[in-house]
Amino acid sequence: MEIKEPGETDLHKLLRQMTLEEKVGQLNLLHGAVDADHTAIRTGAVTGYLLGPPRWEKDQAFSWAAQTNALQRIAVEESRLGIPLIFSRDVIHGHRTVFPIPLGQAASFNPELVRECAEIAAREASAQGVHWNYSPMVDIGRDPRWGRVAEGYGEDPYLCSRMAEALVRGYQGADLSSPERIAACVKHFAAYGAPLGGRDYDSVEVSERTLREVYLPPFQAAVRAGAASVMAALHDLNGVPMSINHALLHGVLRTEWGFTGLVVSDWGAVADLLKHRVAGDEAQAAVLALQAGIEMDMVSGLYNKHLVELVRDGTVSLELIDSAVLGVLTLKKKLGLFEHPYVDPEREKTQLLTPANREHARRMAQQSCVLLQNKNSLLPLARDIRSVAVVGPFAESKAELLGTWTLDGQAEDVTSIIEGIRETVSQQTRVIGGGMHPESAVAMAQEADAVIAVLGEHPTRSGEAATFSNIGLPPGQLEMLSQIAQFEIPVVCVVLAGRALAIEPLRRFADAVLYCFHPGIEGGRALADIIFGTVSPSAKLPVTLPRAPGQIPIYYSQRSTGRPPERTARYTTKAIDIPSTPLYPFGWGLSYAQFSYSNLRISPELATDGQSIIVLATITNTSPSPGTETVQLYIRDEVRSTAPPQWELKRFLRIELAAGASSEVAFELASADLGFWQHGSSWRTEPGLFTLRVGPDSQGGITGQFKLLEQN
Repeated sequence: MEIKEPGETDLHKLLRQMTLEEKVGQLNLLHGAVDADHTAIRTGAVTGYLLGPPRWEKDQAFSWAAQTNALQRIAVEESRLGIPLIFSRDVIHGHRTVFPIPLGQAASFNPELVRECAEIAAREASAQGVHWNYSPMVDIGRDPRWGRVAEGYGEDPYLCSRMAEALVRGYQGADLSSPERIAACVKHFAAYGAPLGGRDYDSVEVSERTLREVYLPPFQAAVRAGAASVMAALHDLNGVPMSINHALLHGVLRTEWGFTGLVVSDWGAVADLLKHRVAGDEAQAAVLALQAGIEMDMVSGLYNKHLVELVRDGTVSLELIDSAVLGVLTLKKKLGLFEHPYVDPEREKTQLLTPANREHARRMAQQSCVLLQNKNSLLPLARDIRSVAVVGPFAESKAELLGTWTLDGQAEDVTSIIEGIRETVSQQTRVIGGGMHPESAVAMAQEADAVIAVLGEHPTRSGEAATFSNIGLPPGQLEMLSQIAQFEIPVVCVVLAGRALAIEPLRRFADAVLYCFHPGIEGGRALADIIFGTVSPSAKLPVTLPRAPGQIPIYYSQRSTGRPPERTARYTTKAIDIPSTPLYPFGWGLSYAQFSYSNLRISPELATDGQSIIVLATITNTSPSPGTETVQLYIRDEVRSTAPPQWELKRFLRIELAAGASSEVAFELASADLGFWQHGSSWRTEPGLFTLRVGPDSQGGITGQFKLLEQN
């Protein structure tokens, strides 16, 4: 019987049995099984594979479960130590059941519903052999020219933090070793969402205060929720590429936050250090990344290529290698791969795209579609309307509703918008279909009692490497709409987008505007539910919509300036040619019901540091229709030692109210909610006057004040 050393775990015992080559192999993640005879698996030269869309995916008989089991069997049964492989994949907003894009999910302001989406995605992905998911992306996105805003949860750190927590818990659950759970990977650490000019991968320059107050909180929330891994970003932050940013990867992530999970590079990021010109050759790039805290090299292969020799010549310590390898093995153990390396192939046949999953996708899409405008209460339309024309470039689209980053969604799974409308209206209603081309759309519109124009941008215009300098509607769409408007027929505009488009000209031609992002496989039915009143819209904007591209970046929590943009003054912070206000503010969203806010109470009005503040308000549904309202609580620090944001979201709550009903909402604020980052030091609060706003968005509602007293 072998005697363990004091404090030694099974993983430490395994580590002592590994050769240097096998250890380095555990740090090497590849894309697909690149060697036909699988030598890399048998020799332990690879830790696992990032599963991308293979050539045979078009073959309906292909089974991911069978493929991953076959590769796993080689690792477990034919390699020297039998260390299991880890299989990873991008499951960004659903697997086979595709939900709305993350930006659309954020519009729900419903973390619990988002958590359930992640749980379904985990169940489906794990049924096909996926263990590890490169999601959630919690980068704050305040520049819609950056295409990856589609993958995130908006402009606000509090909203994004709540979504980050929900997604981690949804993917991982209470027991990561459960066969229906997958490991989350929080990305892209950090501040990847603020590239110069919105250009993906470009440099990021942000102050320490902005980094701490805006870009880091969602990552910290995900770590607190138990995220199993973190992905370092591709860009450089204030001149230091994140792959070698020891101050953040160790100083903040490990030391301050106590993160004990795995840190992986982004795709090819270790090799990219040569292009950043911070490494002179491949070996130096590998050394710098490992020393900074990158434990697993995704795809570049530089760890496998150089680390063995670097250890042998004394450049890299074996202790550093061992520490990284233990991080990888620990994740595999937490996933239960040593005990249960194979996936049950029967799950693949029964757990994908179930009716229950589709129904959940429908609910998520219903709560992700924002009603921006509803002149003369045009919506909802009557189901027995005599005729309706469904026109525009996406009226009959299927694949386009899936949105960006959907590796496993299939067009045949999608209910198009025109199909959803045909299913919803009465048998007597004539649905005039298609009208994808402007000429036919105008002709069809003349025959209808109402027009539903489905406009916006194709998913390929958003996502990774999809920077656009002009974020208006694509050419031809406004022209088509203006021609339809000449006939004075009621027009409902549905906007599909992966970002905050500048759509101000559209409002002149539309009676109602629904902003639906890219709504997923049940988007067609969900949209029909809203248009014809099966459900009332309840979504709120997670981003500010600009009037024009020249306003970018524009977000609700910009700092107060010395010359705020009053209309009456010339020398103020504003553009001369357009109003300083947004087209639609953060948090905006209409319902078929109307709500009033009253009876704001704050207790205590004189608070000491460390004392909770209770905020109460009464919300009343003043309409004859039931509805759901997202009540939002904002604070404003009236005077402090550094210029504060104009407003900051601190709490939100969805409430359902019957017609004429009232409800009292209660929020509790802690002292930490009043704090800010003191440069080079820590979080702090300062005594003084605070204003609270409870309302339906970042600009409306009722206000009150309280004071935070100085400590004796």
